[in-house]
Amino acid sequence: MVKGGVSRRDFLVSTAALGATAVMPNFAFANVEETIKIGVIGCGGRGRDAAINAIDGSKGIEIVALGDAFEDRAKGAVDVIKKERPDAFKVPADQVFHGLDAYKKVLACDIDMVILATPPAFRPEMFEAAIHAGKHVFFEKPVAVDGEGILRVMKASDLAKEKGLGVVAGTQRRHEFKYREVMNRIHDGAIGDITSMRCYWNQGGLWSVNRTPEMSDLEWQLRNWLYFTWLSGDHIVEQHVHNIDVCLWACQKTPLSATGLGGRQMRTAPVYGHIYDHFAVEFDMGEDLKIHSYCRQQDGTSSNVSEFIHGTRGKSNGGGRIWGDNPYRYDGEGHNPYVTEHTHLVESIRAGTPLNEGRQVAESTLAAIMGRFACYTGQTVTREQVLATKGMVPEHYSWDMSIPVPEVCMPGKTKLEDFS
Repeated sequence: MVKGGVSRRDFLVSTAALGATAVMPNFAFANVEETIKIGVIGCGGRGRDAAINAIDGSKGIEIVALGDAFEDRAKGAVDVIKKERPDAFKVPADQVFHGLDAYKKVLACDIDMVILATPPAFRPEMFEAAIHAGKHVFFEKPVAVDGEGILRVMKASDLAKEKGLGVVAGTQRRHEFKYREVMNRIHDGAIGDITSMRCYWNQGGLWSVNRTPEMSDLEWQLRNWLYFTWLSGDHIVEQHVHNIDVCLWACQKTPLSATGLGGRQMRTAPVYGHIYDHFAVEFDMGEDLKIHSYCRQQDGTSSNVSEFIHGTRGKSNGGGRIWGDNPYRYDGEGHNPYVTEHTHLVESIRAGTPLNEGRQVAESTLAAIMGRFACYTGQTVTREQVLATKGMVPEHYSWDMSIPVPEVCMPGKTKLEDFS
């Protein structure tokens, strides 16, 4: 038992990626080619690609409804998906929605499953709504930006299990064959007891959208969502969650606390909102086990996207290699994990044993949020403290609402209580 956190046993029970869940008969698909109708909420590049991935992952998939806050994004998704996968594109003109309530209109359509690919701020609310509407869900990571959102996702995940609904997250490494093979071996003791872990997502800068005079606060921030913590969670949460997730998968524990440093050194122009451009975090996993986590988005710097797990009998990169007493190199089938994650979800639904990765991805997102708050405040923060954070996401939206850009968080001055 890990003092103050979640035990290894409880973590395995609550986040098992392939565990069967309680099934409601009306959600089973007896025929492996029986049509599964999908709605897409969030029609930017990730939403469009996820729709195509779902089509490619299984037979009998149809895209039947699309929704986005912006009309141009919704219509753009029509053009892309219809061109790329015309046989599976079955969206009538009256089921292409735009506006801040577009997600409600998609969920009201005759769909079996929904893809949630909006900015992370909206994921808890939309995930809850999808589960209450009785829809299977594929949702992108991360799944929240604060502790309040994490708790909502966990509660909705438990409800999905009760209702026999499938839930798979966009942490695609969990569905990548080489990662799965290596993790099976690590869990069977191939590298002995895990002694430390480290992970990285270091790269250059990403896209940005300049503000025009016509844009309201909300439109500009939505179109430039990466750079506002209330929308993205900052890049340690939005992007680096992938690598943190691999480490949690390897050790099958959740962090007790996080200590870190970070800042905003190179991306200081207003177009980059108020987020940081680098983070370095030490996660305390209990029993003297640490995860060392590094991420940055700075042009002109070296790139590194990787994970390493060290043990008493060897080490592994998590993604296909083990060195030490039990060396191993994955040489099996190649595949696209962005497609396979949809295949696994649909197969589980059709088998009547739907996957439920809701709590699993919530725990990984929570860890990343812990790392962000540790760096924002300059303090060691605990799991319990971060779960108490809330209020980052507005309760109601309108295009003319005022959303001032917050000041950049300053370690030693910013308090965790500011977010509670």
